[in-house]
Amino acid sequence: MKKIFTLCFLALGTWTTAQVDRSVMPAPTQAKKINIKDSEVFTTANGITVILSENHKLPRVSFDLNMGSDPRLEGTKAGLADMAGSLIMSGTKNRTKDQLDQEIDFIGASLGADKSSISLSCLTKHMDKGLTLMSDVLFNANFPQSEFERIKKQNVSSLMSAKSDAGTMAQNATVKINFPNHPFSDVMSEETLNNITREDVVSFYSANFTPTGSYLVVVGDITRQQTEAMVNAYFGKWTGGPVFTEQPNAGSYTKGNRVVFVKKPGAVQSVVYVTFPIDMKTGDKNQLPLTVLNGILGGGGFGTRLMQNLREDKAYTYGCYSSLNITEDGSWMSAGGNFQNAVTDSAIEQILLEFQKITNEYVKDEELNLTKTNMAGGFARSLERPQTIARFALNIIKNNLPKDYYQTYLQRLESVSKEDVLQMAQQYFTAKNCNIIVVGNEEVFEKLKRFDADGKIEVLDPFGNVMKDTKPADITAAQLIDNYVFALTGTTSQKAAAKKLKAIKNFERVYELKGDQIPFALKSTEIFIAPTTEGQKLEGQGMVFQKSFYDGKAGFTFNMQTGKTELTAEELTSKAKSNGIIPEMNYVKNGLAHELVGIENMNGVEYYVLKTVDGKNESYDYFNKTTFMKEKTINVMTRDGETMESTITFGDFKEVNGMKFAHSITQAVGPMVLSGTVTSITVNGKIDMKVFE
Repeated sequence: MKKIFTLCFLALGTWTTAQVDRSVMPAPTQAKKINIKDSEVFTTANGITVILSENHKLPRVSFDLNMGSDPRLEGTKAGLADMAGSLIMSGTKNRTKDQLDQEIDFIGASLGADKSSISLSCLTKHMDKGLTLMSDVLFNANFPQSEFERIKKQNVSSLMSAKSDAGTMAQNATVKINFPNHPFSDVMSEETLNNITREDVVSFYSANFTPTGSYLVVVGDITRQQTEAMVNAYFGKWTGGPVFTEQPNAGSYTKGNRVVFVKKPGAVQSVVYVTFPIDMKTGDKNQLPLTVLNGILGGGGFGTRLMQNLREDKAYTYGCYSSLNITEDGSWMSAGGNFQNAVTDSAIEQILLEFQKITNEYVKDEELNLTKTNMAGGFARSLERPQTIARFALNIIKNNLPKDYYQTYLQRLESVSKEDVLQMAQQYFTAKNCNIIVVGNEEVFEKLKRFDADGKIEVLDPFGNVMKDTKPADITAAQLIDNYVFALTGTTSQKAAAKKLKAIKNFERVYELKGDQIPFALKSTEIFIAPTTEGQKLEGQGMVFQKSFYDGKAGFTFNMQTGKTELTAEELTSKAKSNGIIPEMNYVKNGLAHELVGIENMNGVEYYVLKTVDGKNESYDYFNKTTFMKEKTINVMTRDGETMESTITFGDFKEVNGMKFAHSITQAVGPMVLSGTVTSITVNGKIDMKVFE
């Protein structure tokens, strides 16, 4: 027993003296060359480069067909490629969209397409059927007019949503400013969407979906012999014109910092992007060390410099990140986040400071090693997916990379030094020639001027186009409201309008509402009973989702989540200010603050803009300058420091009992967009009040 004790004691002593000092990061082991199995590559007679990565662990196979054309500048038809991509799966000469969907579902496959590719994934035993469907789409897509109109309406809804999403607006401004006259800057707007025809879509597809220069990536449970046979059988007869080649410009480099502002009325925080183009393509020898730099700056999680400064130290935001985007068609750097209005300028100052610091001094060893470790781990995990090997082969071929580019990745990553990072920062980074994009409230506008080299700020619209200046109104707010009332009532004097409105004791309007996010139609019922009673109900599938009621003295709101809630004194006061069959007529009498902001041009149409303010809430009504009809309303509501914006458009005005009513309505709240069509309008009929009890 004594001998055993002595041995244990000696072992304990040896462990104690040899234990690791955990306050010091261990030196990394030398990275080894990775043994990545080469994909098999061959080219068909009609110009398709086939890349095969065999993997027989699961009885599945995928076929990813990518076109070889460079992106085309779309200009006045921006969004054409995306429209075409959305329509490819809308039916063929042999199958309707529904038939195509049913046959895909029957074999448990997935078949999809976008503006430059068609992809299939299925069980190996259903490969023939899957390729039959894939080739039918490739050769026989017929782009039905009805589907074209449907996708066009979807895009109209998406554009409405985009105009209230600050992140989307910032992205639009970023590509427009970094890459003018470049395919990246082809941002769809209502105007460009209206320029796109079905014939344009057909022409785009015919010109871009061609075998020459295309790549077919095959991954899964299939052999080389099977692949050759399948490609021959299903794609061997594919013909088309030459591949389109045109190298886009490398971006626009500013001299001195440039500030760009996109107005988002009522916003309590700003979206800030500090960005600039980078003259680099995929596979450049400097891409890897530059990626390491980005990981240290803001692309690597909570320990990055931007996060530590602007979140942990300054508490300006929940998150401030950077992103490095390297592509064969154009590359750029961006850094930013969401910031409260009060600290928007301070946040920009700190981001620029971090840009400057990383170009003036070496990064710390620990942040360099941590970033490289994270990148190495992400790379290793990616190798677990069979698709990764095929993607590597595709990148090597498309971008002319060395054959061992990915096999030596970890070695090249490990060799990146702090001297390399500083050199990358000094070569590519800048704190003095940046494009500073800010989407937010006009209250931050003046504070931004100090960042612009010329002290002048460019103002863009939500789609990144130069905002046309608001012109002074040529009439007063009172005259605008009078003209609006005359347009609705078909009269030319206040007396005649009042007489006509007095004859309307009540009306009921019923809409059918549809949205992409809702699988069934909704029914919206609106009532008005003179002089002040109003109600609204939204229902569908036998359920009432929400309703509201107000009779001039009391009222309530109801929704499925919270149930019935009586209106507060503040809400009753607000209701009283904007009540009536034409609420605008009572603004002065009821004391609702309003002003005629001016005349704005939207898509070639001029509108009078009437702003109303009720406490923390703002509304902007857009009246057609020619017809005086109200065609759009933007509501900005603030609750607990957060803003919610909704946009409503009105159209198809028709006369009912001597007064014009909108017969179409579209409402966007965030990503939710509902489009409605009037199914009935009843004036001076019998209204069932029980539905509002």
